[in-house]
Amino acid sequence: MCYSAKIIQDHRQYVRSFGAQIGIKEFVELFWRRRADPKIKIPKAMEAAFAELEGEEGDRIRAMIDEFKAQSATELEQKLFAQRKRLADAERALLTKTTKALTESKRIASDKIDDARTKLADLQRTELGDMDSRIFPDHYAPVMVMEGGKRVVKPMRYRCRPAGKPAFYDEKFPGTYNARRDNLEGFWKGQFGYTHGITVATTFYENVNRHRAEGRELGVHEKVSNVRLEFKPNPQQDLLVACLWSHWTAPGEPDLLSFAAITDEPPPEVAAAGHDRCIIPINAENIETWLNPDPSDLVAQYAILDDRARPYYEHRMAA
Repeated sequence: MCYSAKIIQDHRQYVRSFGAQIGIKEFVELFWRRRADPKIKIPKAMEAAFAELEGEEGDRIRAMIDEFKAQSATELEQKLFAQRKRLADAERALLTKTTKALTESKRIASDKIDDARTKLADLQRTELGDMDSRIFPDHYAPVMVMEGGKRVVKPMRYRCRPAGKPAFYDEKFPGTYNARRDNLEGFWKGQFGYTHGITVATTFYENVNRHRAEGRELGVHEKVSNVRLEFKPNPQQDLLVACLWSHWTAPGEPDLLSFAAITDEPPPEVAAAGHDRCIIPINAENIETWLNPDPSDLVAQYAILDDRARPYYEHRMAA
């Protein structure tokens, strides 16, 4: 499973590289919805891409970003105030007696203070770092699709909820941020051959059993533990990740655009590192056909997945 990836979050690169248009309506709606729903996770790099967008839409998006930051800062400052009081109360009480409960309260308050300070600093930070382009399940990323005969970039959640399915599918099938190639005509039959997309990644990350990553058998008395590995193509290149997507609607609920990255058997170097799946980067010459699938000719779509880019993936322990 590709649990995380570093994605090109700047919609302008899709415009320059692929002649795509911006689905500005969908971006505006996403930033608007986030004002009332903090569960919506938008990477900082996606926000930064709108810093110079001209026109009314650009002004609206920047205003909503600023409003969200101010609201988040206020909430964090309130948490800081509450935890500082909790810490002071615990320290004062510990002067007269030492109990497990007071010691634990002091520890928790200290941890929460550090966490709030870190989040506040991150909120105020303007210089982008590597983590600002990274997505995890339920984070949003730009996905290029075909609409009205034109390539369009829209923001989509990285966990696909198939159209027509109940919202509880997110919990019932938590792994739907990936779509297994061997199940494309099963679970994903409503998307495969109908709604194909591409997101551009530079790096992906996997959770791997430690003993497999170290190329050995699990010890007799050893418990299974995981490590996180970072995989990068060598030479460095953009990966045009094959995706399926869905436009989910339900009465009384906001529309949801979401996607899943298609995964397949891994190349030898990924398998040797201990992982059994890998994303599928398609070749640039197949973009048009992939984004315009014919449901009556799935063989042609499988052929695109077979005719994939095959870079060598170097790996290292992830931060």
